[in-house]
Amino acid sequence: MVAFLLVFRLYHIQVVNAEMYQQRAESQYVHTKTDLYSRGSILFSTRDEALLSAAAITSGYVLAVNPTHLTVTASEFCISLEGYIDTTFERCVQRLETPGRTYIELADRITNDQADEIIELDIDGALLYKNQWRYYPGDSLAARSIGFVGFSGDESNELRGIYGLERQYDDILFEKRQVMSVNFFAELFSNLGDMVYKKDNESSGDIVTTLEPSVSRMLDSVLQETNDKYESKLTGAIVMDPTTGEIVAMNAVPGFDLNDRRGATIAQFQNPLVENVYEFGSTIKALTVAAGLDSGAITPETTYYDSGSLTLNTFTIRNFDGRARGTVPMQEILNQSLNTGVSWIVTEMGKENFRDYFLDFKIGSETGIDLPNEAFGLIENLNSPRDVEYATASFGQGIALTPIAATRALATLANEGRLVTPHLVSRIEYDSGEVKELNYPQGNQVLTPETSEEISRMLTTVVDDALRGGTVALPNHTIAAKTGTAQIADPVEGGYYEDKFLHSFFGYFPAFEPEYIVFMYTVEPQGVRYASETLTEPFMDITKFLINYYSIPPDR
Repeated sequence: MVAFLLVFRLYHIQVVNAEMYQQRAESQYVHTKTDLYSRGSILFSTRDEALLSAAAITSGYVLAVNPTHLTVTASEFCISLEGYIDTTFERCVQRLETPGRTYIELADRITNDQADEIIELDIDGALLYKNQWRYYPGDSLAARSIGFVGFSGDESNELRGIYGLERQYDDILFEKRQVMSVNFFAELFSNLGDMVYKKDNESSGDIVTTLEPSVSRMLDSVLQETNDKYESKLTGAIVMDPTTGEIVAMNAVPGFDLNDRRGATIAQFQNPLVENVYEFGSTIKALTVAAGLDSGAITPETTYYDSGSLTLNTFTIRNFDGRARGTVPMQEILNQSLNTGVSWIVTEMGKENFRDYFLDFKIGSETGIDLPNEAFGLIENLNSPRDVEYATASFGQGIALTPIAATRALATLANEGRLVTPHLVSRIEYDSGEVKELNYPQGNQVLTPETSEEISRMLTTVVDDALRGGTVALPNHTIAAKTGTAQIADPVEGGYYEDKFLHSFFGYFPAFEPEYIVFMYTVEPQGVRYASETLTEPFMDITKFLINYYSIPPDR
C-alpha cells in the first residue's frame, strides 16, 4: 500500500504537474557545477600520534557576474570588486563588455568571509556559488614532499596529483564523482538519482604520513636561515629514523606556497632530495672507512703514512690543504678528513672489494621511497679499470647520488649495518572504513653489527674531539657525525670549478642507540669554503630541537 502511494505521488509530481515544477525549478536554478571537487586528505602525524591536515578540501564560493543584469557600468562594477577578482581591472572590464555573455567567472576561491563582504556590498549582477578546492593549511610547510594537484591535460582534464605525495598516491586520493548540482529542486525534479554522489573509485581514502608538523616547521626555518645567510642556490635536509626509514621531516629551499604558486618555478616544484644527484664529498668517507673495517683490511689501530699527496694513473690526489701528516691512525682520516687516507684504504681493500661494498650500499639504485621521479645514482666510475676512479669515489668525488640515497646508505652505520626503505606514508584510511598499515621491507645486511658499533665510535670521536675543536659536542648525548666539502663539476669545460662547492653534513644520535639521522646539504654557499663553517650550527640546532622535543634520554 505504501509503495503504491509513493509511486502515485511520484507520478503526480513528475507527469501531471511536471510543467509547473519545471518552471519552479528553473526559477530557482542558480548554478550547476560539474564534479564539485572532492579528494582524500593528506595528514601529518604529531609526536602524540594526533593527525593534522597537510592537504584537504575547503569550501567557499565562485564569484561570477551576469553582465545583462548590471545596473552600473562595467568599470564601476570591476572597481567595486577589484579586491576579490582573479584578473586585472582592464581584463575584467573587457570581459564584461564582450557582447552576448551572460555568465562570467571572476574568481573561483572566495572564502566565506569574503563572500559575506561581497554580500554586504549589495552589487547588482554579482553572483556567488558554492565551490570546493584543494587547500594546504601549512602553506609552504614540507611543500616539495606534499606536492599539489593540477589539471591532467588529457581529454578528461581532471584535477590530479602532479607533484609529491599528491602524485605518488593519486590513485588513492582521487575521488571521481558524478555531477552534483548546488540546486536541490532542479536535481530533485529532473532526475532523482542525481541527488546522490556515485563514486567511480571505491578504493579512495586518506593517507597518513610520518611527517611531523612541528619538526617540519623547525626544519624549514633552519633551512631558510642557512640558505639566506650564505646566499646558497639551494639548501635541503632529511630527518629520518635510521632503524625504520620513517621520515619525520624533509624539504629544500627556496620553497613555495602550495596555496599560491604564482611566481614559483618548475625547479621549485620538484624535489631535489629525490630527483637530483650530487657529488657529496667527504661525508662519503664514513662509508669507505666502514667498508675497510668490515672487510678486515683495517682496524681502528691501523696506521698509514700520509705524504700529503698520492699519484694514481698520472693523477695526483691531495688532502684538502695539501699538507702531509706523517704516520697517522685511521681515526685521523675522519678527524682531519684526509683524502689520501681513504684512498689508501681502497688500495688495502682492493678496488673490486671496495666496489662491492659501495654497490651493496645501493648508492646507484633507487631507494624505493614513496615519492615520484626518484633518480638513480651515477656510479659508472666504479666500473673503471683505473685506480684513480676508485680513489676519488672513496672521498665522494666522481660519483653522484641523490640525498635520499646518501641518507639511506649512511643510515646503515647507525642501524647495525642494515639498509632500510625510506618512506613518508605509514597507513591508508579508506573511505570504506578499512585501514591499511603499510609495511616496508628491510634491506640487506651490508655491514656487521660490530662494524656499525665501531664506525659509530669513530664518528662520535669526530664530534667530541675534531668538529670545531670539540666545542659543539653535547655533554649528555653522543653524536656521530661527519662533514663534507665537494667541488662542483663544470659541465662545459670539464673538471671542477675552483670556486664553487657543495657542503654536506650527516649525523645520528644517540650514537649507539640512534633515534634520528639528519642529512643536510647546501649548494654554492658564498663567502665560506668548508661545510664545518656552514652546516655545523644548523645541524646542532636541529639535533638539540629533536632531543628536547622527543625527550631523548641522555646516554652519557
